[in-house]
Parts: sequence; C-alpha cells; structure tokens
Amino acid sequence: MLENGPLTRAQLKTPKAAAIAGIAFSLLMITIFWLLRRSIPADPLEPGAWLATNTKAVALALNLIPFAGVAFLWFIGVLRDRLGQQEDRFFATVFFGSALLFLAMLFAAAAVGGAVILVASSGEQIELVNSTTFRFARAAAYIIMNVYAIKMAGVFMISTSTVVVYTATAARWIAFVGYVLALILLIVSYYISWSFAVLPIWVFLISIYILMDNLGRQEKID
Repeated sequence: MLENGPLTRAQLKTPKAAAIAGIAFSLLMITIFWLLRRSIPADPLEPGAWLATNTKAVALALNLIPFAGVAFLWFIGVLRDRLGQQEDRFFATVFFGSALLFLAMLFAAAAVGGAVILVASSGEQIELVNSTTFRFARAAAYIIMNVYAIKMAGVFMISTSTVVVYTATAARWIAFVGYVLALILLIVSYYISWSFAVLPIWVFLISIYILMDNLGRQEKID
C-alpha cells in the first residue's frame, strides 16, 4: 500500500499538470499574438513605421515567448508521461520532433524581431528602416513564423490527434477538430493572418478537457 500511494498520486497529478501547462501556454500565446497583431502590420514589406510608436508592446510580446515555450515543453512532457506505455514510437518521434521544431522556429523569429527592436532603440531607427537589413530581417521573421513554424504546428496537431484517437487520452471529437485545424495550417495558413492562433486555441481546448476529466475522476475517488 505504501508503494502504491506515491504512484497513484503521481498519476492523478500528471493530467492536471498537463492541463495547467497547456492553459498557460495558450493564454500566453494568445496574448503574444494579440500584442504583435495590433502593433505590427501583417504585410512583411511594410515600411517600419511601428518602430516609432509600438516597440514597447512588441518587446513585451517577445519577452513573453520564453515563458510560453517553457509552458509548452511542460505540457508535452507531462502529456507523454500520461501516455506511458501506450505511446507509439513512430508517433512519439513525430509528436516530439514537430513540437521542438515549432519552438525552435518560434524562438528564432523572436530573436530576429528582438534584434530589430534593439537596433532601433539605439537611435539608428531612420537608418535601420531605410536599410536592406531591416527588410531582410522583417521578411525572414515573417517567413519563419508564417511558413515553417506554423507548418510544424500543423504536424504537431496531426500527430497529437492521432495519439488521442488510439489511446483515448481525450475525446475523439477533439482529435477530429485537431485534424481539420491542422489541415488549415498546412494548406492555407500563408494566406490567413490569424492562423497563428489556431495552435494555442486547440491546446487550450484539449487542456480544458483533460483538466475537467481529471477533476471528475478525483470526485469519484473521493
């Protein structure tokens, strides 16, 4: 009985930890997306007028990205822990690999954006905006996020939804919603400016389900 006690408590805490981490990631990413969309024009070839007025909001968004990344890693870790022996090696590789690639590209885009703001704050704003370097950095950050990072987010959603279907970690309808949203990211994300918000919204949905399911199980045990 003494040996089973800690194990049982760990199994009960893991889904809640996954849900809380997923909710934290979702709220942080939605906040980041909102700050960036209201501060930076969607057109990657814009002249850079936002550097004169909106750098504080953009800097805040960029500083929140590491915290969102930590929450996402925590969400992945405890979700894999919940799967345990049910985890298939093939889907585990795609699931984990796509998640890491998404985070790497997210951080890379944030680093490029942070570098632009740092140079602009040094008093060389006019020279920066008129330079080829600014146009390259702006376009590079846009392509990293809206082409590569979003595509990896779509792959992550497909692999996670497949795992959900085969292991019953969450409701099947959440997996089917994940498939549909992932196809949107993979096919038309480049033409839809709000597509970046799809991943955090879906993670929020699955996290809420896991949290409610965990609370329901605890009530039955009590």
